[in-house]
Parts: sequence; structure tokens; C-alpha cells
Amino acid sequence: MKYDVILAGVGGQGVLSVASIIAHAALSEGLEVRQSEVHGMAQRGGQVISHMRISDKKIAGDLVPKGGADMIIAMEPLEGLRYISYLKSGGILVTSSQPFINMPNYPEINGLLSSIKKLPKSRIIQTTELAKEAGLAKAVNTVMVGAASCFLPLKSQYLEKTIADAFSKKDASVVQANTKAFKLGKLACEQAACKQAAGKKAAGSKSGK
Repeated sequence: MKYDVILAGVGGQGVLSVASIIAHAALSEGLEVRQSEVHGMAQRGGQVISHMRISDKKIAGDLVPKGGADMIIAMEPLEGLRYISYLKSGGILVTSSQPFINMPNYPEINGLLSSIKKLPKSRIIQTTELAKEAGLAKAVNTVMVGAASCFLPLKSQYLEKTIADAFSKKDASVVQANTKAFKLGKLACEQAACKQAAGKKAAGSKSGK
């Protein structure tokens, strides 16, 4: 088993926090993990990209080749599309719906989301709303981990434990909110899959008439 991931976002969005949770969960399962240094400008507002490779065998290199990623996890839509060339055939883009407008000519958001929906496989997650529902507006990163967990070759129990450990030094309410955020992100991803399947079934029925 080998699973390659590109994590993309903007400085200050917590790309490395998401990567750290996934990496530690994979190590807890006894898997090999290789993660690259961040490419781009990691300060607030600059582009950030990280490569992660997960395998049950020894991994030769840190970097995911273009056209080789099983999944792109994007903290905001434009950055997800920016690195779409890394996605392999059959790979999936999982992105937050919330834009991080860090430039005067940031593209129109509905156009970005429309482009993402046209990809063969994608999930657009309402991270801001789900984090608030979990009780902690800052838990958008944990929502994204939950959404990505639908496709990662990792058991949810290891991800949840890693999240709990990561916030264990904070108030218990913070741990509870982040755990709930993870579950809400996962549920949102699963529900989106059901809706897509229902839509394709309905389209097929109409075309068959």
C-alpha cells in the first residue's frame, strides 16, 4: 500500500497542523511516513504546499511527483486548483469552501467552486459552518482532517486519538470540540458522496427514458 498526499493552503491556515495529525496517526498504525519541507512562503498570506507519502513499505523519496497524488487536501479553493497537476487519474481533491482572499485579483469564488465540481472526483467542505457547529470556530483544520479521513488509508480511531492527544494540554472543551469537528467533517464528506451517487443515478434514469 502506498498513498500520496499534497496539502495546500496559505500561511496561517494550519497546513502543517493538518499534516502533523495525519502523519502521527499513520505512525501510530505502524505505517511509514515521509513528509517534505514546506515549499513556498510560509508566512501569513503566502502559498504553502507540503508533500506526504504513507506506505506499509519503505518509502524511497519525500516528494510526490506531478500526476502521482492520490489526494489533494486544500485549505482553500484556489490553492487546491493551483496544484491540480499533482493529482493522479482517479485521485480526489478535498477542499474547504472558504476562500482566503490574499490578493487583489482573487478569482470569483463561485467560478472556482464550479471548476472544482467539474473534476472527476472532489469534495467541497463547508468548514467554517461545521467548525462553529462543533463549538470552536478555529477547528476548521480538524474538520478538514475528518473530511480527508474518508479517503486516507487510516483508521478513524487513530486519527481521533491523535487529535485528542494534540489538544490534551488545553481545556477539555477544546478536545471535545475538535473531536466533534473531526466527526462532522467526516460525516459531511460521506453525505456528499451519497448525494453525488443519487444525482448520477437520477441522471442515468432520465437518459434511459
